[in-house]
Amino acid sequence: MQESNYIKILTGNFIVTQLIIEKLEAIGISPIIKDESESARLGGFGTYNQGTQELYVNDEELDAAVPIVASVTAKIQK
Repeated sequence: MQESNYIKILTGNFIVTQLIIEKLEAIGISPIIKDESESARLGGFGTYNQGTQELYVNDEELDAAVPIVASVTAKIQK
C-alpha cells in the first residue's frame, strides 16, 4: 500500500468545508476534497452520508491549516 502525504483535517457538511477551503486557498493551501456522496451520485449509486465532505492537506501544510479549521468550526459552534 502506498503511503500518502495527505492528512484528513475535517469531516463536515458542504457549507463548513467551503468556508474552510476559501480560507485555506487564501493562504496558498490547496486542500483535497473527498465527497463520497457526489462520487456515488455520479456513478448512479446512493449513499448514507449525503452532503458530507472530507478535507485533506499535505502534511507539510498541516501546521498552517489546523488553526484555520479550529477558527471556523469554533465560530459555527457558538
